[in-house]
Amino acid sequence: MKKLLLIVLPLFIVVLISSCSKDPGVGGNGSIHGKVYAKYYNKYFTVFLGEGYAADKEVYIIYGDDLDYGDKVNTNYDGSYEFKYLRKGKYKVVTYSKDSTLTVPSGTIAVIQEGEISSNKESV
Repeated sequence: MKKLLLIVLPLFIVVLISSCSKDPGVGGNGSIHGKVYAKYYNKYFTVFLGEGYAADKEVYIIYGDDLDYGDKVNTNYDGSYEFKYLRKGKYKVVTYSKDSTLTVPSGTIAVIQEGEISSNKESV
């Protein structure tokens, strides 16, 4: 009986230690914030109409190597956004823009910014 206990106990410790490692995502004290800046053109991108910070624009965050987004926020009136309560790890922030080359069938392209929170309470 003692041999069985000695084999099971180290296995339990390995499982316990590996479960303490947390992937990127919510549950921490870090944050990622920024602003979305846009340039506006006519339908064919031949005439520049203006530029400025984009209000009410959807911004997504992808945790680590996930394939789908983990959370979504809309920009404020001044184009700012923030994702709070993040753990240490790598992140991608994504928003979408109209395709100025007019070559993408969907008409939109992803604009991706990568970042990393490397310490607790870090703001990126």
